[in-house]
Order: sequence, then structure tokens, then C-alpha cells
Amino acid sequence: MLQENYPFYLANEAVCPNTDLVVTDKFTGEAATKVAMADAATIDRAIAATVEAAEPMRRMAPYERQAVLNHCVDRFTERAEELAYSLCVEAGKPIKDSRGEVSRLIDTFRIAAEESVRITGEVMNLEISPRARGYRGMFQRVPIGPCSFISPFNFPLNLAAHKVAPAIAVGCPFVLKPASRTPIGALVIGEVLAETDLPKGAFSILPCRRDGADLFTTDERLKLLSFTGSPGVGWALKARAGKKKVVLELGGNAACVVDQDSDLDDVINRLVVGAFYQSGQSCIGVQRIIAHEAIYDEMKQRLVAATKKLVAGDPKDETTFIGPMIDVREAERLEAWIAEAVGAGGKLLCGGNRQGAMLEATLLEDVPKDQTLCTEEAFGPVAVLSRFSDFDDALAAVNDSAFGLQAGIFTRDIYKIQKAWDELEVGGVVIGDVPSWRVDNMPYGGVKDSGLGREGIRFAIEDMTELRHLVIRTPLG
Repeated sequence: MLQENYPFYLANEAVCPNTDLVVTDKFTGEAATKVAMADAATIDRAIAATVEAAEPMRRMAPYERQAVLNHCVDRFTERAEELAYSLCVEAGKPIKDSRGEVSRLIDTFRIAAEESVRITGEVMNLEISPRARGYRGMFQRVPIGPCSFISPFNFPLNLAAHKVAPAIAVGCPFVLKPASRTPIGALVIGEVLAETDLPKGAFSILPCRRDGADLFTTDERLKLLSFTGSPGVGWALKARAGKKKVVLELGGNAACVVDQDSDLDDVINRLVVGAFYQSGQSCIGVQRIIAHEAIYDEMKQRLVAATKKLVAGDPKDETTFIGPMIDVREAERLEAWIAEAVGAGGKLLCGGNRQGAMLEATLLEDVPKDQTLCTEEAFGPVAVLSRFSDFDDALAAVNDSAFGLQAGIFTRDIYKIQKAWDELEVGGVVIGDVPSWRVDNMPYGGVKDSGLGREGIRFAIEDMTELRHLVIRTPLG
């Protein structure tokens, strides 16, 4: 179902000057297809095209932008199985989860279509003192202009969509650099966009090497950089981005607190998904599980048993839950972190073995807090268990991290819920579920080392627009 090769998209048009990027099947390691790579000159031309497209994009009526987005919804729905299969191959994501990501891609464009016709402003009363008598104000949101987007490998369809769809909704032309390991989904998005009546230059989707992508960050013609990826790369890009606005959706070290009044049947089911879904390669994957001492031993026993039952193997198999990590190097890194944690006194409860890019679903306990497995983002199928007796101590343990993306809390106590919402240093608190839960219209993003700004269509639109104020004076007779 994959094409033999894929072009990139330059100023709305498919271009295939080479087939330099080999995309592998992440389970077999074999070449699956080839993709055209852009050089610096091509990226420069793409940025110039977005500048030319800025005014035509701004002039598009909201219903015209909505029509483009609705076309995408229809075409992605028609091509859903093709998109899921390509995602399964290029990312190693189990086929059931791949279909789930395609459904989120469709949701994201559908939400953007709805939001495109309700971008509003506000009328302000300026008569706050005698000197302002006779003045009134109002503001509108206007497109910020050409945007630069860099998307990651782990959700190559939906995280690209969270940049592309709001840009179209608001009228911002863009250049997108998809992850080199998983570019196919973004290129299919480009293929569908090329079927629409977007102004020439409205979009370019350009796989390229990191050393050739400098213009995505430094070029002053671009007015916004939106990056999703690792904290080290993201903060370095921000330091070099110049005057443009920067939105960063970075890493996490997500914690889940399980209080003593929790329904353990439900908790175990959700923790398994939160920790091991798509081999834990999610910035809000459950990495730290903090359980009340009254239920800790039973929860641990049941969680280990459920984890051992997970089916690992070929992601194309309908029964597979654990597929490969994105490459062998990442699996080796996490295997080493696990070994270091055990060497420092941590207890391995299950898993820990690796074969190629396949790493077993792994649980540990009693890992010292200073271990890399506790302080950094694991980004793989591993979680660390610990216990608490006082709820305030559990909240402090969640906050004891350089990251702050989302946290999950299992409790039925409304006062504890309110306290968690007030005190946790995160972008989102999820009650009765794992921090891995996300729906595509909610505000999503983090604090501390987890980033700046928020995704979710309506909230991304705020970043992709500027407020333009109007003041009207009525002369007093």
C-alpha cells in the first residue's frame, strides 16, 4: 500500500528531484519506500512563496478556508486505511493504534473547520474615566503571517495536523518539516492539500536533514515557529529564533497518583494503556506511578500481571499491543537507563529485556529519585512505582520534576481534586484517568521544561494571530 517513492511539496506542488531519504519499516528494519529531500535552496524558495501567499491567504473568506478543511476531512476518511498502514510501517505503531491516530487526524481537521468560521474579537468599553468619554474600542484577530512548523516522529499525522489545520483555519501560509524517520503521513496531507484551491505558496512540506533546516528557525521572514520534539532541541531552537514568536511542545515525565479510594480494576486497565501505548513513546506517557500505601501492594501485583500479558511483536498484527521503538539506538538508551536504575538499588518487577528495537514492557520500584529513569523523559515502555501515605506528599512528588506537561489523579475526593488542580505545576490535570489522555479540541501544552504555549485548535489559533485594536472617538457636542 506504500508508493515506491514520495515527492515533497513546494509551494503547493509535488516535486521529486531525488529519492535520497530511505524510510524503513520500523519492525523489520528493511527499506519501505523513498522520499524526496529538500536542500537549503528549496527551503529558501518555500519561505519566499509563503511571503507571497500571505496576503491571498489573509483575504480568503472564512467559508473558503472551511471548505479546504472539510475537503481534507473527506479525503482522509476515504484514505483512512492507507494512512493507518503507512503509519504502522514508518513509525512501528500497532495497526489498531495507527487507526486511532488517523481518527484523531480527521477530528483535528474537523474541529479546525468548525473554528475557521468563528474566530471572533470583542467590543470594549473604554470610558473608564472622564478623559475617555466618547471613546469605544474593539479588536479583531488577524493572521500572524508565514509560519514554520517542525513535527516529531511519534504522532506524525496528528501532531502535524495540530499545526497545519489551525494555520489554514486562520489564514497563515506555512512551511512544514516532518520528522525524517516518519515523513509519509505529512506528505499525504500535502497531497490532499494540493487538491484544494489554496493560494499558490500557501504550504510547503519539506523533509530535510537537520543541518539543512536552519532556515526553518532563523529566517526572519517567518513570523512564528511551532516545534514539537525533545526539550534540548526545542530550547536551542528558541534561542536562535530571533524576533519570531515561538511555541514549544516538548517532553514530559508524567506522573499518575492513585489514591486509596480508587477502583483498581479501572486503574490497572488505564495504567497499562497510559504507560505502554505505542511502546511508551508519548510525551504524556505514564512514567511515574505514585500509589497510596494502603493499596500499593495489590495494585503492584495486579499491574505486573497485566503488563506481562501484553502482546509484543509485528505492529501489523491486529493482536499486537507493544511494537518496536523508533530505532535500535533509542531502545539501547532506555535499556541502559533501566540497568543503571537496577544497579542503583531499583527493583525490576517485570520486563527489561531488549531484542533489536523491541524493548519489553518494564516496571520497576524503589528506584532512587536521582536516577535518570526518574528525572528525565524515558520515552519508551517503562514506568517506575512508588508509594505515598499523605496526599500532599504525592502532589509534591509530582512537582519534583523539571517537566510539567500533564498529570493524572485517581481519587473520588473533590477537595483533593481541587487541591491538585490548584497546586500541580503542569499544563493539565486529568482526574480519574492517566495523564496520557488527550482529545484534540482541549488546550494542550506544558510549563517548565515541557514548553511554551498551547495546542488544541482554538488555542493554537490564538498563537497564530495578532490582536489588532480599533479605537473610535465620538466628538462630544
